[in-house]
Amino acid sequence: MSETVPQPPKIPDPAVWSRTMAEIAARSQRLVTEFLSRQGAVAADDGIGPVDPLNVGNAFLEMTRRMIANPAPVIEAQLSLWQDYMRLWQNAAERFLGGNPAPVVQPAPADQRFKDDAWRESTLFDFIKQSYLLTARWMQSTVKKVDGLDEKTAQKVDFYTRQFVDAIAPTNFIATNPEVLRTTIDTGGENLVNGLKNLLDDLERGKGRLMIKMTDLDSFKVGKNIAVSPGKVVFRNDLIELIQYAPATEKVQRTPLLIVPPWINKFYILDLRPTNSFVKWAVEQGHTVFIVSWVNPDGRLAEKTFDDYLREGPLAALDAIERAMGEKQANIIGYCLGGTLVAATLAWLAATGDTRIKSATFFASLVDFKEAGELSVFIDEEQLKSLEERMSKHGYLEGADMATTFNMLRANDLIWSFVVNNYLLGREPFPFDLLYWNSDSTRMPAAMHSFYLRNMYQENRLSQPGGIVLAGVPIDLRQIKTPTFILSTKEDHIAPWKSTYVATQLYGGPVKFVLAASGHIAGVINSPGKVKYGHWENDKLPKDPEAWLKAAAFHGGSWWPHWEDWVKPFAGGEVDARWPGDGKLKPLADAPGTYVMVKSGS
Repeated sequence: MSETVPQPPKIPDPAVWSRTMAEIAARSQRLVTEFLSRQGAVAADDGIGPVDPLNVGNAFLEMTRRMIANPAPVIEAQLSLWQDYMRLWQNAAERFLGGNPAPVVQPAPADQRFKDDAWRESTLFDFIKQSYLLTARWMQSTVKKVDGLDEKTAQKVDFYTRQFVDAIAPTNFIATNPEVLRTTIDTGGENLVNGLKNLLDDLERGKGRLMIKMTDLDSFKVGKNIAVSPGKVVFRNDLIELIQYAPATEKVQRTPLLIVPPWINKFYILDLRPTNSFVKWAVEQGHTVFIVSWVNPDGRLAEKTFDDYLREGPLAALDAIERAMGEKQANIIGYCLGGTLVAATLAWLAATGDTRIKSATFFASLVDFKEAGELSVFIDEEQLKSLEERMSKHGYLEGADMATTFNMLRANDLIWSFVVNNYLLGREPFPFDLLYWNSDSTRMPAAMHSFYLRNMYQENRLSQPGGIVLAGVPIDLRQIKTPTFILSTKEDHIAPWKSTYVATQLYGGPVKFVLAASGHIAGVINSPGKVKYGHWENDKLPKDPEAWLKAAAFHGGSWWPHWEDWVKPFAGGEVDARWPGDGKLKPLADAPGTYVMVKSGS
């Protein structure tokens, strides 16, 4: 039986290596020069600016004061950590002597960072892994045990402690990641050279700001292989293009379906590819689908308000649909922030006696922001003032700022995994339509965004009767009598399902609540053709969301067909198919339109 002969490390070609390093040096020098030039311009314009715009320092200073005032929990945590480390040392020694002791600590089942076999099979790397996990557990549990912190400060301390813990994971460093070490030996360091090139590419693409590439950006093109459902733009104003999709059946439902997506991202999350397009599926069920494509605003739209988004968004779309089809009523869907606007629209229509909406569906949408999840970490007076100062410079919040905020909510999946893949392993990211969409961010007009953050997130005024006045009308969600379908997702970091459930206790009409598995995107974009995630249903709506879930029945597969069963009674019966341009509105452009093509930063 022949033995495997170890292969010697690969030695790179000196000439190729020299050319590559010369290129990297030249690009690095150019980037540093441009960076320093920009910093000088910023300093001249703004002075030194806020030292701590996220107001993290004050939170940790308050935590330190509380720790000093009551050191007993800290001492107890230190003793517990010491005992855990003693057990780990004993286990490591036993493994070195050939034993197989049970681990002191293990990664969570969903933690993909330690999936390489070496983290289990190598005594050294197993020790590094467990040391990190023990330290991470100690840090997070210690800050959670500090008494006397107000809820906001405690939440901020916990969030940024987790960010630090995620950043110092051994998987993020060359010397302590076995896969990176193995790849470095196998390629003669070529992975690190490629990683540096990837890093420089990301810095150049972000004009000096690190914009981590999450997918192969050249693999997708809007209107070519994503957002390809056939249709026409039939209406346009400053804020929206309204797309009417071509029918796929000879007969269609009389009542049109209007979809209002969030303007934080592009609308085509609902029309990615034919296999996972909610738009295509809804058209195939016989709905005449209209969707709002929001503008990617620049400084010219800085003064656009939430009132404007109401008037020029859903209200303008409803008027346009009536002209296009002659139908005065519509069913409506709102997704995320689009759902928040739809709820405000329904309350406004109720206050004005307007009955144009036959049914309303909400995808992962908050209307009560009392417990709005970890996004609340970014909402306090100091941070809002800093944000408003930044927005005042250009009249908008750059899309990359919003993207970074959302990525921090799942830092291991959306930041550090790409740092390891792109920079340490020197690989190109895998083509993934959802991550392409996630990278195609949009800007926020200053006036609208400030109103939204202050009135919803900071003061929670939307859920208060008369708390918000839109277009001169005080609104009250309790006056909404429209039949409502609420879809939430169990692992949602952006719109926590227990907070979205509060809407079941606010609306005055019949409500159907469904909870999908997975998160804010995957739980919604879960087509029947790909059986990935199930969902829970319960027709009773107790006040406590946990009581609802405890009594709910789980169903495998997509929730889309169940929504179709729910909405069909409001669809008005069948009529001959209507095509874009048949009515009083003539096509302005082919779908997906022009607004969706505008990139942030351009």
